[in-house]
Amino acid sequence: MGRKILVTLYRDEVSPRFDLCSEVLLVSVDATGHEVRRQDLVLAHSSADDLCDLILDREVSAVLTGGIEEEHYHYLRWKRVEVVDAVAGLAGEALGKYLKGELASGDILFARLPDA
Repeated sequence: MGRKILVTLYRDEVSPRFDLCSEVLLVSVDATGHEVRRQDLVLAHSSADDLCDLILDREVSAVLTGGIEEEHYHYLRWKRVEVVDAVAGLAGEALGKYLKGELASGDILFARLPDA
């Protein structure tokens, strides 16, 4: 059975704040961890409560985000949603590391500089 991962976005990076996020990336993966569907969703407005509702409505199993208030963190965990928080960096890189089992809360991912 597959699962869904939601990444809060600010442009092409993980949003620094869950409650101010107005765009998300929703990725469905199959049982082997391969991506089968990708959706960019623009939210009507920034609201941590509405975002939690979206996460539960879409049956998301994991959320990758920057800062999240303790109340929302514990609510999502109580609802059995994995929350990887305090992540900074490019959303694609964070998602890739998560799918390989290499992303942890607090990870700061720097963009690679081109070879000189």
